[in-house]
Amino acid sequence: QVKEWRDEIIFLHKVVPGAADRSYGIHVAKLAGLPAGAVARAQEVLGHLEGGERAGIAKELANDLPLFAASPNPVSAKPAGPSEIERALDAINPDELTPRDALEALYKLKTLLDED
Repeated sequence: QVKEWRDEIIFLHKVVPGAADRSYGIHVAKLAGLPAGAVARAQEVLGHLEGGERAGIAKELANDLPLFAASPNPVSAKPAGPSEIERALDAINPDELTPRDALEALYKLKTLLDED
């Protein structure tokens, strides 16, 4: 059984006889941590299908359905070697730092992070 509350759903972990009155697959996908772009695309497709545009648009949507196609803002791959921040962290020996040195190292790391 499912309850809707503030545009979210809550699965009540109670099985009742009969079919659900709607599909909750998109909500399950969101709960499972699928990429936001894939969930948004699935909502768009479902909106068209629920809006009565089933006849001609269903086949068109199915052909144009790649939920996991390259997003407009692709995530860049991690560089092959350690980043500048990783190298700076590796060079720090916390057991040998004075409180002042630790503060300076923290500021340096923050500056490196802001540059990325």
